[in-house]
Amino acid sequence: MRPVVQEMSSSRPEARHFLITGQVQGVGFRPFVYRLAHELELHGWVRNVTGSVEIHAEGKAQDLDRFAEHLISRAPAIARPQLAKADAAACKPHAGFDILPSHAGEAHIHVPPDFFMCADCLRELNDPGNRRHRYPFINCTQCGPRYTLIESLPYDRPNTTMKGFPLCDECAREYGNPLDRRFHAEPVACSVCGPKLSFVEPGEAGIVGNEAALAAAIAFLKDGYTVAVKGIGGYHLMCDAKSDEAVARLRTRKPRPFKPLAVMFPADEKALSSGVMFDEPSLALLRSPQRPVVLLTKRHPETLGANIAPDLNEIGCMLPYSPLHALLLGGFGGPLVATSGNLSGEPVLIDNAEAQARLGKVADAFLHHDRPIARPADDSVYRVIAGKSRPLRLGRGAAPLELELPAKLPEPVLALGAHTKNAIALAWENRVVISPHIGDLSSLKSQETLARVAHDLQALYQVKARRLLTDRHPGYGYRRFVRESGLPVFEVLHHHAHASALAWEFPEAENLIVFAWDGVGLGENNELWGGEAFTGAPGSWQRAATFKPFRLPGGEQAGREPWRSAAALSWECGHAAPFAPELLHDAWQKGINCPATHAAGRLFDAASALTGLCTHASFEGEGPMKLEAAAQRHGYARPVALPLAQDDAGLWQCDWAPLLPMLTDHTLAPGARAASFHASLAHALLEQALKLRESSGIADIGLTGGVFQNRLLAEMAKALLEQHGFSAHLPQRVPINDGGVCLGQVIEYLQTA
Repeated sequence: MRPVVQEMSSSRPEARHFLITGQVQGVGFRPFVYRLAHELELHGWVRNVTGSVEIHAEGKAQDLDRFAEHLISRAPAIARPQLAKADAAACKPHAGFDILPSHAGEAHIHVPPDFFMCADCLRELNDPGNRRHRYPFINCTQCGPRYTLIESLPYDRPNTTMKGFPLCDECAREYGNPLDRRFHAEPVACSVCGPKLSFVEPGEAGIVGNEAALAAAIAFLKDGYTVAVKGIGGYHLMCDAKSDEAVARLRTRKPRPFKPLAVMFPADEKALSSGVMFDEPSLALLRSPQRPVVLLTKRHPETLGANIAPDLNEIGCMLPYSPLHALLLGGFGGPLVATSGNLSGEPVLIDNAEAQARLGKVADAFLHHDRPIARPADDSVYRVIAGKSRPLRLGRGAAPLELELPAKLPEPVLALGAHTKNAIALAWENRVVISPHIGDLSSLKSQETLARVAHDLQALYQVKARRLLTDRHPGYGYRRFVRESGLPVFEVLHHHAHASALAWEFPEAENLIVFAWDGVGLGENNELWGGEAFTGAPGSWQRAATFKPFRLPGGEQAGREPWRSAAALSWECGHAAPFAPELLHDAWQKGINCPATHAAGRLFDAASALTGLCTHASFEGEGPMKLEAAAQRHGYARPVALPLAQDDAGLWQCDWAPLLPMLTDHTLAPGARAASFHASLAHALLEQALKLRESSGIADIGLTGGVFQNRLLAEMAKALLEQHGFSAHLPQRVPINDGGVCLGQVIEYLQTA
């Protein structure tokens, strides 16, 4: 009789209560659960709870087991579910399986980023028989805006910027049907009830209507004009990428004389391969759900405008990620410049009227739409370094970036990051959320955006920060925000934050030697660091090596005027610098406004000026970028040996002085000098690492800071280190530059709180 008893027992219904956390709202998770429950003949319900999904399911034990497994293994592609609870529950009579209204409960909030257009929507966009044929705002549960649309949680339509667009009958039927892929797709709409395009040429009557506005914009682009186009996270300034005249006009007006411009290509390999070279990993990154800008090598001879990225070897490339972009690129029939619609250094603009007012002298016309953008999200930027994709900027599609901390924080904190390439982080318990890129905090607009994003992150995640984490530098652009907050402050040294952000990515390394090289950052005793090597771990970094200091004439002005760094190196070695004013030399000799720095980034600036590649920079990093490009074009060159000696305090100091004769040798081509400079710095790093391993026993190396955005240097250094038995690590999850400083501030605080 025992088998019969077991069979009867196994057929008796059971009930379980599931709590699913992670990225499960705004990704079609509830209709997925509904369909799965019907497939397995389960009864019960599913509903959104603030940030999570709650499920009550009844059925056979084996079916409930399969249900629990499939909740994770068969989840929608853009979902990131975590099974937080699967508890036995009391059976209650349920006639079927229902989707219940959202419920307020304990917050486990995960805010999804903005998603690219999925294949199903693209197919409908191009289908003349579909009612959403050529609708610029087509979306479903698997694609479309999220972060830039959500005003509050739970993620329901009344809590988004779509609340002003009542659904027509057909859209309402789809929205309310659990078997439809647009069930509770909150941005869902069509040409009858949804957002619409408008085209405005200043001084002329506007054109309202999707097809008419789109056609007018395409005609303007084909005629060589610049059009400001409103997208998902803000505006792009767009023009014909193959027209030297169109690109030159855009550069003159912005003004942006030399900074490289991103290019959006039609979504086919033939169009992309006509302008740049790529491999399968790069193509996969371009096509990934993030749809980032990816730096790819120019094709020669150049088929794009010669001034897209002057004197550089790479172009920032992306594919259309919204239906509007797909229609624009399809109608235009070629690549378009798609650079951020902003003023230099400021966040991307999101408001129609403000964009028209602030970009009126840059754009010839505007392609607006009437769907409000809740907050800006510029495009993400990635570069493949040492065979892996590395973020240089987190933005639309990649942020907010939600990460897990190694331990729980004692209180919620808001980390304000750095002054340039600013991003902020909200952290509580064992979670940290990094915002999209905000920008350079020198402008009032950027500071206002920081305050807005700080407020929005806390409101969306329903977490109130009790402490601010900041850089020690007193001149950073968020100081007013800090004062007005009234919150206690925990200060973190800039380069300690760089080191700790990297250490978070590689927890298997108990201790590290971290090289933190960048332009400049405030160190201990108010020294200007930037060429540092640390040993240890977060919370206990020990400065172990650096570059010999040199005094910068004009201080922070040197960041945009590489000739100043070149003059500093020359004068430190007792050489003349005929390109520098005599009055400046007099001030330097007297110690007036010439702080000492150890920064590797300023060595790169000096090298770019001494080789004649860049004496005055129109954008941050112009000199080092041109230096890298020249070195890549030349190929390998012999390094110059740089002496390494310990000072009285035991700090290893690398002497850069032997570089000067090579850098000023005009019998060598600029590319040869640039290549030798890169090789010299890579070998100098190796020599420091060998000395530090000898004294500490540490064989894990971290490379971080803005200097290591330089692919040539990073790959040379990594190869040399690995040839000598080191394990070399570069960041993969967060930017290697100042965009990752906010995470490092959180990690430092976690270790010392």
